[in-house]
Amino acid sequence: MKSLCVFCGSSVGARPIFADAARSLGHELAARSTRLVYGGGNVGLMGVVADAVMQAGGCAIGVIPEALVGRELAHRGLTELRVVRSMHERKALMADLADGFVAMPGGFGTLDELCEIVTWAQLGLHRKACGLLNVDGFFDCFLAQTERAVRDKFIRPEHSALLQVDTSPGALLDRMESYRPVELPKWIDRSQT
Repeated sequence: MKSLCVFCGSSVGARPIFADAARSLGHELAARSTRLVYGGGNVGLMGVVADAVMQAGGCAIGVIPEALVGRELAHRGLTELRVVRSMHERKALMADLADGFVAMPGGFGTLDELCEIVTWAQLGLHRKACGLLNVDGFFDCFLAQTERAVRDKFIRPEHSALLQVDTSPGALLDRMESYRPVELPKWIDRSQT
């Protein structure tokens, strides 16, 4: 993967383990010469992962809506900061710039981004690897809900397999780099979204 989009919180969370994982992921991306694509903020886990990439000599591209530039304190020390008009435009541009996606701990926005990008894979709109960095069991309940949805026939098993999961940044990136998507029928074209 030449570039990886990271979805994560605009807060650092309640425990240092979350920021430690973001730092570790940032260093791992820089060591692999994998460009970071993310939401463009300098706060929370977003800022931690971007700072780690930049401090390790990597490349980071932030994508942030105009309305959040001031509120989210847009990161001014990136390789590139792209300012867009809306949250929808932000998500679409991040998806276009990335070869894969990882979600770290975060709130509703992170879950929204993760679920949307996995849904796009399910619909055949992209064939890029999607990963969950399950820091300290943060996503255990989400994964249990996904398993429940598979058992109750709301998610097909092959669709739940679209999500790669690990607790270590390096192991997750290894898994994602060796990921080969299952051939799924394309339900709609991106222009129809």
